[in-house]
Amino acid sequence: MAAPAGFEWTVRRNGEVVITHHGRRASVLRGRAAERLLERLGRAADEAQQQHVLARATGNYRRGNERR
Repeated sequence: MAAPAGFEWTVRRNGEVVITHHGRRASVLRGRAAERLLERLGRAADEAQQQHVLARATGNYRRGNERR
């Protein structure tokens, strides 16, 4: 199973979280959704878990190859 990779995130001054994938904007989260994402990213133990959290937040997760 290939792990998610290439996701980056930025927090804007107004609290929005912008998620990019390989340099292209994948999603913008606002309000409570942005807060929840930041909480989950803070709990992630390593970079691989952060990539997984970001993939789920963008909806780029269920492609049929997540099961082991």
